[in-house]
Amino acid sequence: MLAANILLSLAMFAVFALIAGGIYLWRKQGDTQKGLLMIAAAIVILANVLIWTV
Repeated sequence: MLAANILLSLAMFAVFALIAGGIYLWRKQGDTQKGLLMIAAAIVILANVLIWTV
């Protein structure tokens, strides 16, 4: 059970990092496609975390 909690926590850290990196790429670097792909990956991971917690 402890390992599952650690993995869920790491997944949430990844979600925050992907969203921050995606916004940075989108706004500062002008690389819209990669930024949106990072945000999409964050949404997928977030959906997985929500499914795992139910």
